[in-house]
Parts: sequence; structure tokens; C-alpha cells
Amino acid sequence: MSMPLQRGISGVRVSDSSDDLSDSQMKDKTERPRSSDNHLTLRFPFGFLFSNQSSSKHGAGENGFSADPCSARSRHRLMLMFLKISLVLIVVIALAGSFWWTISISTSSRGHVYHNYRRLQEQLVSDLWDIGEISLGPNRWKELEYCNIESENFVPCFNVSENLALGYSNGDENDRFCGPGSKQECLVLPPVKYRVPLRWPTGKDIIWYSNVKITAQEVVSSGSITKRMMMMEDDQISFRSASPMSDEVEDYSHQIAEMIGIKKDNFIEAGVRTILDMGCGYGSFGAHLLSKQILTMCIANYEASGSQVQLTLERGLPAMIGSFISKQLPYPSLSFDMLHCLRCGIDWDQKDGLLLVEIDRVLKPGGYFVWTSPLTNPRNKDHLKRWNFVHDFAESICWTLLNQQDETVVWKKTINTKCYSSRKPGVGPSVCTKGHDVESPYYRPLQMCIGGTRSRRWIPIEGRTRWPSRSNMNKTELSLYGLHPEVLGEDAENWKITVREYWSLLSPLIFSDHPKRPGDEDPSPPYNMLRNVLDMNAQFGGLNSALLEARKSVWVMNVVPTAGPNHLPMILDRGFVGVLHDWCEPFPTYPRTYDLVHADNLLSLQTSQRRKSCQLIDIFTEIDRLLRPEGWVIIRDTVQLVESARASVTQLKWEARVIEVESSSEQRLLICQKPFTKRQSI
Repeated sequence: MSMPLQRGISGVRVSDSSDDLSDSQMKDKTERPRSSDNHLTLRFPFGFLFSNQSSSKHGAGENGFSADPCSARSRHRLMLMFLKISLVLIVVIALAGSFWWTISISTSSRGHVYHNYRRLQEQLVSDLWDIGEISLGPNRWKELEYCNIESENFVPCFNVSENLALGYSNGDENDRFCGPGSKQECLVLPPVKYRVPLRWPTGKDIIWYSNVKITAQEVVSSGSITKRMMMMEDDQISFRSASPMSDEVEDYSHQIAEMIGIKKDNFIEAGVRTILDMGCGYGSFGAHLLSKQILTMCIANYEASGSQVQLTLERGLPAMIGSFISKQLPYPSLSFDMLHCLRCGIDWDQKDGLLLVEIDRVLKPGGYFVWTSPLTNPRNKDHLKRWNFVHDFAESICWTLLNQQDETVVWKKTINTKCYSSRKPGVGPSVCTKGHDVESPYYRPLQMCIGGTRSRRWIPIEGRTRWPSRSNMNKTELSLYGLHPEVLGEDAENWKITVREYWSLLSPLIFSDHPKRPGDEDPSPPYNMLRNVLDMNAQFGGLNSALLEARKSVWVMNVVPTAGPNHLPMILDRGFVGVLHDWCEPFPTYPRTYDLVHADNLLSLQTSQRRKSCQLIDIFTEIDRLLRPEGWVIIRDTVQLVESARASVTQLKWEARVIEVESSSEQRLLICQKPFTKRQSI
């Protein structure tokens, strides 16, 4: 009795007899290792095509299967070998084609491939950097905690009590010292009763009392003209622009103009555009000169309460903490057209005149130093001695006394460098050697030598182009900085377009996905939506120039990072204000200072430094400290860095959205807005 055929083994019938099965197995074992079969497979790989010949040779079973079991197995082996050889041929042909393509590449193609290879290398480095950031674990993306209430007005690097403990004295304790513990790893909350500042120009004359740290006694005891203009009214502080006190400031301004020899405060006619106002009170002198197209930068020492800088910034006027008790100011040589000190509290006769040497460094040739103080009209021997020292020292550094009325004195800096060599031996400080004459020092120790005399920028203020044409430098002026007019012209055009795009994005609607009807557009923000703008990587000052040309009511703090090219001298010569700064350190200003913080390719610049002590989150935390509640941040950088930044800002609780840049597929915009989070009242 036979069993049905098993199609898994062709041409084999299974018998009931164990002997038959044993014989069949033995036969299969003896016939399997045939050399003739292997030989046939190699010689005739397509032999399975002749299956008819094979069938006729061995005969066929009743069901059409080959009667010879070896024939079926041979065909299977042949088919498998054919597939293997076909695969080998395909690989050989592909390799040959690839080799032929490689050797046929032209020289220009090789350059293109090399360029792309370099880009892949750069991408790899960037990806590895991101992997390193992510590898720190999920805790890295944890939201930052809020600082304690003592940090509401705290400025890192200006810790007077700590400096006193370290042994600093004689005023040096008020200077700037940034150590390893200067960073803040928490978010600064506004005061409990903080209110969003009023828009410009109303905000120039009225600020909210709770927004700044000042006591009623400090308001009452304000001594200078500009401070006496303050008046407290309920929950606000008003600066009486239309009052007798304002008339007093205007009269004072007229007096200075007459002493210089010009009419009706027309300082532009005398070549004056930028003024460094030292110990500025609360900015009323600069506020008055704004209508005259004069830009005044206020600097003063750090003050824990009643800060001149904080109140000036709250009014929407340029200001920063700047003490030069032991270190040079972070401005280039020959930066300002006029220096002003109205009872500023600086003892110019101290340190053998070292402070006068520093302000001489930042004053342009032909610039003016205006000093109003009781010392200029001495009434006792001590005042007379101190006045005589300042008078004689000013003469020794080639300043000319133009005029003196009441308590106000005006000097003019020489325009001729030969004056220094014509002095008698031993008179006044010497001219700095080439090694010490650094054009843009960054908080270097004060030095007793006259700087800037070797600069190509030694040009009298009367010889410079008048404002506003001054902002658009001509070919001769640009040559001083190694630039061509085409470069600045292209930069200006790009920023005009960019400012239009930015302004249309500055609306809370950017964070909503509300549907619009066809043809509907969101209204553009008003021209006075912003006032204080911080450009963290100002480059040529293009953003500043474009905002002014678009008639936006802003002033811009142009910051040039120490890590990049230094265009700060050109920015200041264009009639703007700015400062040199290392963004791995806190910025010298109070919390809640700016309405808009802008960073164009700053992240690329900072990450290229590979400083382990300076992470992107540290920079963002500092931005949060500087930014007012409901203030804006615009970051423009590479796709990878923008995406990394978007992940980082989640720790700051900002609203953020990535916007594509039409002109560049390799860059993105990150638009953020800081929320208005209030501290809970106790």
C-alpha cells in the first residue's frame, strides 16, 4: 500500500517497507556527492533550460515528475547558482560605472565636491555639538526657577559688599568685577506692582514708581538741575518738561552753546552729534537735546537704589552703567564729540589726573569737555587748590580753555597731534607707545598716557560730515575702515527689507493660528511700539540705520561682541551709540531695560569659540534679565542653531515660533516674546 506523493521531494515514492526506505536513503547518500553534477553546474549554468532533454533521458513518472531524483536537485542548484552569478555581475557593473564616473570628474567638479565635503564636515561638527548638548540629559531642558525678591534690581559684576570684603576701597569697590560667580541661573521677576512702561514719547516724561528702585527721600533730596525736575504723583514719577525747571535746563543748554560759539543749541553746526553724559542725573539734559538731533549716552556708577542709569533707561533714553575708577571704558579711542559733567560727583583732581587722561582718550579731536561744578568757582583754599590742578592738567594735555561762566567751564581738545611733542619736557603725560595704544580696550586698567594719536580716525569734528548725512559714509570715510561703498550700500538695502519684515512680525498674533478671511491682513504695530533696542551683534550698525530711516521711534544700543570683528569705531563715527562687550559676561545694565533684543548670527559667533564656561542657555538667561515683560527677541541664525535655541528658550517660559527666511534656505528666524509673570504679593 502506497502513500500519496510528497511534492517536497521530487520523484520519490515513500514505501511501507523499512528496507525500501533504508535502501533509498543509502542510495541517496552514495549518489549525492557527484563531481559530475558540480562540474555540469559550472560549465552549463543555463542547463535547466534543456529540461526536456533531461526528461527524455531519464523518463517520467506517472504524475509528470522526473523519475530521476538527481535531475530535479541539479536543476535547483543550477537556478540558485544562476541567481548568485547574476548578482555578482550587477555588483561588478555598478562598481565599474562608479569607478568610471569618478575618474571622469573635471577639476571644477572636484572643487565642488570638496566644498560640499567641507560643508558636511562643518555639519558633522555642528551635529556633534548638538549631541553633546542633548547628552546632558532631560534635566537640561527643565524650566529655570525664579530668583528671590532681592534680585529684582540686581546687576551681576557690581557687588559692592563683596568687593569691599575682597579689599577694594577708595571707590574701587564700585567698579566692575566679573568672576566665576557672576552668572545668574534663575529668572528675574519684576516687582509686584510693576506695570508695562508707557509708550514713547509719553514715557519720556512719566514713569511708574514701582518699576524702579527709588525712595521718596531720594527724589526729594535730588540736587542737580536734571534731578530737581522730578516730581512724585501717586503711583508715578513725572519729569516736568513743561515747567520752570525745564526752562532751567534749556537755559543751561543755551549757555553751553554760547560758550562754544554757536546759536540756539545748534550743536550739529559745531560738529556735535554724540555726547557722553557722565553722572547724568536722570537724563533730562539728554532728553532736552533729543529735539536737536543730539544723541546723549548716560553713564554712571552702579547704585543699589535711586540709580541714575535705571531711571534714565526707564524713560527710554540711552544709558548704561559705566565707572572708570580703575578700568578704561569699553569704548574705542576718539568716540564722542562732547563729554559732559554736571555735578557728576567725579573728582577729576584725584589719581594725579588719571581720569582726565581717560576722557581725553574717548574724546574726538576738536571735541568739547563741559564741566559744571562748585570747584570751578572756588570759595576756599581747598577748592582753589583742586581747581588749579584740573586747570593746569587740562592745559598739559593740550586742551584749550574756551570759556568760563559761573560754575561752567568749556575746554576744547587739540586737533593737532604736534602739540604733544611741542610741550616742555616733563609736562603732562606722554603719548602712548604703539603697544599700549589699543584702539578698543575692554575694561583694561587705566593708563597714564595719551591714546588715539596714531589712529587714522584722528579727524577734527568740524571736518566730519554733518548729521544726518554722517550715517551714510562716503568712499573716503569708509576707506578708513577698509570698506567699499558697495559693501555698506548692500548692507543698508538688506536691512531696509529686513526691518519691514521684522515690524510686521512684532505682534502677539504671530503666536496664534487664527483663521483669516481672504484679503485680511493684521495691522502693523505702531511706529512707537518699541523704544529701547539692544542689537547684540551690530556689525556695521545696519539695523540702527534702517530703523531710523523707517522713522521708528527707537534708539539702539549697538553691541560689538569681543569674539567677532570690531566695527564699533565705525558705528560711533556714523553718529550712533554702542559698546564693546563679551556676551559670556553679564551686560552692564539693570533688569527690565530693553523692549527688543536682536541677535543676528550671534549664536554662530559664540558657539565657534567653544568656551565650556559659556553655554547658550547662559546667554538666553541674560537676555531674559535685560528684557522687559512682554518684550521681544529676534534671533537670526543657522537652522541647526535656531532649532537648538527654540529648545533652550522653553526653559525661560518664552513664547517662540520659527519663521523661514525667504532669502536664505540655510537660515531661520526665531521670534520670541517674554511673558508678563508677576511675583505673588506676600
